[in-house]
Amino acid sequence: MKIEQNRIDDLDLELTLSIDSGDYAEKRKKKLNEHRRTAEIKGFRKGMVPMGLVEKIYGQSALVDSVNDIIADSLNNFIKENDLKVIGEPLPAEDQPATDWKAGNDFTFKFDVALAPKIDFELSKDDQIEYYNINVTKEAKAEMKENLLRQYGSLEEGKEAKAEDFIIVDFEQGETKVEGTYVALRNVDEKVRPSFIGLKAGDSIDVDVNEAFTNEADRASMLKVNKEDLASMDPKYRMTVKNVKTFVSAPLGQETYDKIFGEGNVKSEEEFDAKIEERLVAEYAQESEFRFARDAREYLVGKASVSLPEKFLKRWIYVANDGKFTMEEIEKEFDQFLADYRWQMVRGYLMEKYSVKIEEADLMASAKSLAAYQFAMYGINNVPDDQLENYARNILSQEKDGRRVLEQVEDRKTIDAVRNAVTVKTKKISVEKFRELK
Repeated sequence: MKIEQNRIDDLDLELTLSIDSGDYAEKRKKKLNEHRRTAEIKGFRKGMVPMGLVEKIYGQSALVDSVNDIIADSLNNFIKENDLKVIGEPLPAEDQPATDWKAGNDFTFKFDVALAPKIDFELSKDDQIEYYNINVTKEAKAEMKENLLRQYGSLEEGKEAKAEDFIIVDFEQGETKVEGTYVALRNVDEKVRPSFIGLKAGDSIDVDVNEAFTNEADRASMLKVNKEDLASMDPKYRMTVKNVKTFVSAPLGQETYDKIFGEGNVKSEEEFDAKIEERLVAEYAQESEFRFARDAREYLVGKASVSLPEKFLKRWIYVANDGKFTMEEIEKEFDQFLADYRWQMVRGYLMEKYSVKIEEADLMASAKSLAAYQFAMYGINNVPDDQLENYARNILSQEKDGRRVLEQVEDRKTIDAVRNAVTVKTKKISVEKFRELK
């Protein structure tokens, strides 16, 4: 067996494997003997099948398996012996002719191999990355206070429907009547909404439901019919308002403070305002950190100037995913893939350079933070630590979620290492200007 290499460019190799019949003859013979020992063929005792029949049934598969074993071992050994840092796996060359699988033949195979680019750069205090410090303004505190009180508010009886209110209505069309339907005015089409504002209990108006409720799923739900039936229905209805429900913000007081921040943690409006500012500071800090990490990634990837074998990578993605994605789909997402892949390579280089280690405690802390966030999404706060820890362990045990947590920790600890090596330029900015950043 012989391997010849042809370097196409700095990142692409073509390997040619020449395999003659003597290279695989013994392997093939062993595989046929294995088949003879295990084959169960009617009319013959196990292990006593004539070799000629075994050859006829299993000859080609034994040949293919033997040659493929030689290919795999040869490629792996060549890569190891030559200390090649490869991307993905070797792929059969696109111009590889069809193989005539016949025992006694000599075979030639060509493989494309992509090499990982060498990454080598230094960081110093001459490298500058901006960190945006978002100002907490009176307006922002007032907005959060209003939003929190609305979030913990309730629906109450109203007199006239306003843009954010709900109305409970009956729809009538001839003998057909749909009673007690909730209508959120914010879901009414903007062109029709003015005719709904100001409605009071007892008011009736004619409504074209197709014009007023353009979302078919919502329209079907309100009329209590199947979505498929809408097309054949007359959209003209008489709508009568039975009740107006207005959303009233929660009142300032101990009950509201306890609901939002936990029992006894806030006892006055002054403490309520202080907690709001504390939460804003934490949220802004998190946004600033996220932005800094993003900007640092872009800066570091740009400084590393990582070249990649793009043509090979597109083929590799297609093959590695067993054709689940078309080449058109791969092309559409390829730029984002390249950005992520470059960062992974740069991150790996920096982790080694700065001896970044990931400990189990790091993963657990990150998983618990994710668990707390997921509970909070459902309005569950102040979860006991032992419950959070159990949930976090479950997250880490899941392959996809566990991998995501690991990458987040690797990102964070790598960025922390970089933060100490470069100059971080702090820049104060309003939240409005921060939101406008690209």
